[in-house]
Amino acid sequence: MTEMLDLAFMRQALLAALLAGIAAPLVGTFLVQRRMSLIGDGMGHVALAGVAVGILTGQQPVFTALLAAVAAGVAIELIRTSGRTSGDVALAVMFYGGIALGVVLIAKSTATSPANLTAYLFGAILTTSSGDLLVLAVLAVVVLVTTVLLRPRFFAVANDEEYARAAGMPVMAYNLVLAVLTAVTVVVSMRVVGLLLISALMIIPNATAQLLAHSFAASVRWAVLLGVLCSVGGVVVSYQAETPSGGTIVLLAIAAFLLVNVGATVLARLRRAAHARAERHDHEHGPACGHAAVEHGDHVDYLHDGHRHAAHEEHYDEHGEHEEVGTR
Repeated sequence: MTEMLDLAFMRQALLAALLAGIAAPLVGTFLVQRRMSLIGDGMGHVALAGVAVGILTGQQPVFTALLAAVAAGVAIELIRTSGRTSGDVALAVMFYGGIALGVVLIAKSTATSPANLTAYLFGAILTTSSGDLLVLAVLAVVVLVTTVLLRPRFFAVANDEEYARAAGMPVMAYNLVLAVLTAVTVVVSMRVVGLLLISALMIIPNATAQLLAHSFAASVRWAVLLGVLCSVGGVVVSYQAETPSGGTIVLLAIAAFLLVNVGATVLARLRRAAHARAERHDHEHGPACGHAAVEHGDHVDYLHDGHRHAAHEEHYDEHGEHEEVGTR
């Protein structure tokens, strides 16, 4: 680990992974709420066309990719809200058109090679320069600050767009801001996981967080934590195992999701197994049933034949013998 940190390019790679790990899950939270999880893929493919324009014209690919992705995000949102075409169709048009244009333009450039194309498609975090890192840091700060400031409004619009519109909120404006933030996140993550895998870093940590959290705020915190751990951890693992960083990061995120999913399933089964029911209980308890009522935490138990029974859904739980637990 110390040897890795002694290398300047690895320190830059770890910082880039940290920035992407924070920004991608933050924006992905609202995309999941809006059921537009694949919008990152669409913008990623359009960003490839922007990269190609930058290479072909000798411009900085990060800026041309950002312009292309922002234009795609705004176009998708406008088409989606026009009612003429669904968001899925608009996303598909951007998806295939963007990658087709990118491949054609890159093929026309003499300044690139198949290896360069692979770096943009699947990530090449170890080639991140100090200049790239500065641009990514500025973009990540923009995403973080905007998301934190507008989080309640983004949540309201994503949760119930019609109600937000009826309440007088500028729904279109917030949707356009979110589309722009998604485009910025795509560019931030481009070097880290690649344009083909960007959506995974936005969505998978959020899917895992929903298994761990019981509120929206907690879900956001878990998603960012998981995003950072998977992105930074993926870079470390890829360095040790000599594997591509983008694929390693995504596989680590998938492994975390599967582990949490299995753990949640096992825990739920253990809780059900420990859930004691009264073996047979035909009597209906209530205020006038003739049995003593005992306060027990946030509910009421009824004493019946020396046992405490509590109503739960369509059956009664066995809460032990009366002598073991006092009235509270």
